[in-house]
Amino acid sequence: MTMVRTPPPLPVRDKAAARALSPMLNRLAEERATGVLVREHGTLHLAEGRVVHAESPLAPGLDVLLTAHGTLATAAWQRAAAAAEGPLRAAELLLESGLLPAGALELCHLDALYDAGYFALAPSSTPGRFHYDGAPRTGTLPSVPVVALERETLRRRLQLHRLWPEPAADTAPLIRADPLLRDTGPAPSAPARPARRTPVAPRQRAVLDRVDGTRTAADIARELGRQAFHTLVDVRRLAAAGHLRPLAPVVSVPPAPPPTAPEQARNLPPPLPPVTDPDIALLKRLRDALEAL
Repeated sequence: MTMVRTPPPLPVRDKAAARALSPMLNRLAEERATGVLVREHGTLHLAEGRVVHAESPLAPGLDVLLTAHGTLATAAWQRAAAAAEGPLRAAELLLESGLLPAGALELCHLDALYDAGYFALAPSSTPGRFHYDGAPRTGTLPSVPVVALERETLRRRLQLHRLWPEPAADTAPLIRADPLLRDTGPAPSAPARPARRTPVAPRQRAVLDRVDGTRTAADIARELGRQAFHTLVDVRRLAAAGHLRPLAPVVSVPPAPPPTAPEQARNLPPPLPPVTDPDIALLKRLRDALEAL
């Protein structure tokens, strides 16, 4: 009996690698690099190729998540921040001093990391910059693999898109929408139709109460001491229910420049024809006729 050997399977491209949000970040992870990756909407701190910390102006920091709901006194964080270099070291000092339980700190740390990492990996119009740091980090707070951060970021993008596919509400100032009208979709040409008044959950009510035409979702998240992504979920649900909408940007039209001398000449009315002697004689006869009447 002749044995037929089955050929090995063809290599299949890794779908996760194909959907990498930042090729530079994946290359740094493969290199086990240590340093700081600066992107347009946030910063990722790496230690041996793993993400140890993330910051973004669109997400509340670790200090906000720790102090907003009584986990840590604001004064205690301020003292630790003044004595340490960076928020990670400040948090570790609080842990060493016994002012923070390890479980609560690790939970807030990971919440802040994934929250800011979501915005740091957002589509960017500028290339990222990486600053290498040869000093290895020896802290006690957990780190996450790059692939885990990218997978969670993609999951969050998909969740927000399913709730309401218009991303303008994530960054623009928010205003109350007409409760009797609801947009059927993100397209500006979509007709408006009456919508039922959907009940607002208490968590969403806290967000809606802070919508005033000037606050963005990030502003509301900081005031409430919540993760920015969770606030975006509430914002998109409220937008889908017709309770709020992003404020349209004001487009300023620059004034038209003053016309030049040739343009002014073109815009002037044509000159009147010169008055001749026959015209003067005709006008005199008309005047005499009118006086005779």
